[in-house]
Amino acid sequence: MTSQLFSPLTLRGTTFSNRAWVSPMCQYSCVDGLANHWQLIHLGALATGRAGLVMTEATAVTSDGRIAPEDLGLWSDAHAEALEPIVAAVETQDVRFGIQLAHAGRKASTVAPWKGSGSVAVEDGGWETVAPSALAFGQFAVPREMTADDLVRVKAGFVESAIRAAALGVDVIEIHAAHGYLLHEFLSPLSNERTDQYGGDAAGRMAYPLEIIRDVREVWPDDRPLLLRVSATDWVEGGWDLPSTVEFARQAAALGVDLVDVSTAGLDPRQAITVGPGFQVPFAEAVRREAGVPTAAVGLITQPAQAEEIISSGQADAVMIGRAMLREPRWALRAAHELGADIEWAPQLVRGRH
Repeated sequence: MTSQLFSPLTLRGTTFSNRAWVSPMCQYSCVDGLANHWQLIHLGALATGRAGLVMTEATAVTSDGRIAPEDLGLWSDAHAEALEPIVAAVETQDVRFGIQLAHAGRKASTVAPWKGSGSVAVEDGGWETVAPSALAFGQFAVPREMTADDLVRVKAGFVESAIRAAALGVDVIEIHAAHGYLLHEFLSPLSNERTDQYGGDAAGRMAYPLEIIRDVREVWPDDRPLLLRVSATDWVEGGWDLPSTVEFARQAAALGVDLVDVSTAGLDPRQAITVGPGFQVPFAEAVRREAGVPTAAVGLITQPAQAEEIISSGQADAVMIGRAMLREPRWALRAAHELGADIEWAPQLVRGRH
C-alpha cells in the first residue's frame, strides 16, 4: 500500500518529505523570551522522529506579545542568536523547521498553566496588555485599546521577526491568527469594537491581519512557504464563523499564504464545543474546498490510520499533531511502520524498527 500521509508535499520551493507535522505547542520554559536547553532537547527529540515539519511554540514578535512571561520570543537579535543552534540541530535530521510568529493580545501576561490561571500582575512580572478594543477575556485583565502607534509597532514586530527567521535559515513561518490571540481578536466581532478602518464590518476587521500578512510576505523569501493559523469558528453565536474564515483564507492566499492551518475556538470563554477525534477536520476540508488553498487539519488526531484517512480522502493536505507528538516524539516513525511506508530512519534507530 502507498501511504498518502508519507507522500511528499511541495509548497513554493520547499518540499516536505511527508505530511505528518508537529503542531506549535507552548512550553513556558524561557527566561526573557530566550530559547535555552529545553528547546534544544524538546525540538531535537521531535526532529529525530522524522516528522515532515517541526514547528516551534508560539514565538512572540514583541515582549508584550508573550502569552506568559516564560514564552519564546524573536523580537531582538539576541533571541535569534539563542535560536540559531536549535535551528542547526533540527536541520541535521533532514526535517523542515518552522517558527510560529505570534502576539497574544488581551490573552498576554498570563500565568503558565502549571502555576495557576489568570493574569500576571505588573508588580509580579506581568505587563499592560493591548488589544483591538478594551474588552477583557473572561476574568483576565482589561487590555488597553491599541493606538495608531501600537498598530505600527506590532506590525513592525511581525516583519522584523520574519526577517530574523529568514536569516536563521528557517524553512517555514506561520502567522498566528487563531485561539483568541491578537489577530484573531481583530477578526472577531466579539472582541473588536473599533470604529476606525480596522473595525466594523468583516472587511474592516480583516484589514489589519491582512496588512501583516502582506508585509511579512514581502520580506519572507519567495521560495519559502508562509503558513497561517486560523480559528474557523468561535463556537459562540454572533462570533467569527466558517464563511468569514473562507473569505479571509481566500484573501490571505492572494497575498501569498501557501497553506492555512485550520483550528477553532479560543476567543471567548462561552464557547460550546463537542470535542472528539478529528472534530476540527471538517473545517479544514471546507476551507480547502471553498477557498481553494491547501490546508492542515488539527485537533485530536492521534492514530496513524486516522491521519492517513484525512490525507487520502482529500480533507486536508497535512495534519498538525500536538499532544500525540509530545507523548511520543517519534510518532511519525511508528506511523510509517504501521502504514507500511518506506521512509528513511536515522541510522542510530534502525534496530528499533524490528
